[in-house]
Amino acid sequence: MFLATLNRRHTVSDLRRDEVVFRQSVAADAVFYIQKGKIKIVVTSKQGKEAVVGILGVGEFFGEGCLIGQPLRLATAKAMIESQVVRVGKAEMLRVLHAEPTFAELFMTHLLTRNSRIEEDLVDQLFNSSEKRLARTLLLLANFGKEGGPQPITTRISQETLAEIIGTTRPRVSHFMNKFRKLGFIAYNGHLEVHSSLLSVLLRD
Repeated sequence: MFLATLNRRHTVSDLRRDEVVFRQSVAADAVFYIQKGKIKIVVTSKQGKEAVVGILGVGEFFGEGCLIGQPLRLATAKAMIESQVVRVGKAEMLRVLHAEPTFAELFMTHLLTRNSRIEEDLVDQLFNSSEKRLARTLLLLANFGKEGGPQPITTRISQETLAEIIGTTRPRVSHFMNKFRKLGFIAYNGHLEVHSSLLSVLLRD
């Protein structure tokens, strides 16, 4: 539906793993839509420390800050695996939002859902242990709560990346991953499988 509303003023790019879509502090002048793959959003501090603040998949938008006057990118967007993204300039995106009310409503729902998830992430970071934060991250990556139950995580996500997402160290992630595996909460079968039983970690006092 989104692609059908666009004029020809958009481009489609095929990305290799680790290829950058845009970098932090460059001009924010377009919105992107993921057609294939996964994109991670990374923030770098002045001291050079990096933190993964989001992992996005097929059907999600990113870079929408330009629509509210954000002059520069606040983060770097990078492909986690081979991906395909559609780049839509700011002016064209605003035209579509004004001309297509049905799409505008869907886009607003997308942004509100994203905002709700960010708030949940913040609460998780402030009040939950690193073990619970890791369990929640794995469940989200496996699409827990969506139709069909948890799905295998086929995208290779290193323990270093998981540590960056939840704000802890790689050895701590390794410890908890081994613990989850021994308890039967996760399994490795050519890819990472997350079982619904991992939810018990979040429900534990």
